[in-house]
Amino acid sequence: MDALLVSTLAVAVAEIGDKTQLLALLLAARYRRPWAIMAGILLATLLNHALAAWFGAALSDWLPQGLLRVLVAASFVAVALWTLRPDRLGEDERPQARGGAFAATAVAFFLAEIGDKTQVATVLLAAKYDALGPVIVGTTLGMLLANLPVVLLGARFADRLPLRAARLAAALLFLLLAGWVAVRGIG
Repeated sequence: MDALLVSTLAVAVAEIGDKTQLLALLLAARYRRPWAIMAGILLATLLNHALAAWFGAALSDWLPQGLLRVLVAASFVAVALWTLRPDRLGEDERPQARGGAFAATAVAFFLAEIGDKTQVATVLLAAKYDALGPVIVGTTLGMLLANLPVVLLGARFADRLPLRAARLAAALLFLLLAGWVAVRGIG
């Protein structure tokens, strides 16, 4: 249960103000098909985070526990610092019109998540917990909790979100996770 709750909270908070949240906003404004966009986000996130979790679990099997503990704690600190930096979408990451709302969302979200802090967090959480299913479900739920309201509410409320406070909260959460791993270890 810890893996599910921590994974959900970590990704939901880290995702606020992330480039994929900006992408959700752009897709909602462009296509105005919230159900197709939400389904695309779900599929892309499940696939991306399943691969990331598998990689994290494999790392925990291949590396000695002492080294893994140091790497995971240091990586959580790095993700905390990364979280403080606001994301922006580049021109090459804006949604294209091909394939409709579902296909455009699934492809754009999958690609946008490659190397993103929530994907890195999924790798780290899977390395920490010996529970792939709860980590994948938790990180996917966290992604949905952060992005579905953006899709449903669109640009109407985007300017009112306290993004700086959310980034600070996410950074603090990842620092706490780093301390927890350093003190309690992996698993």
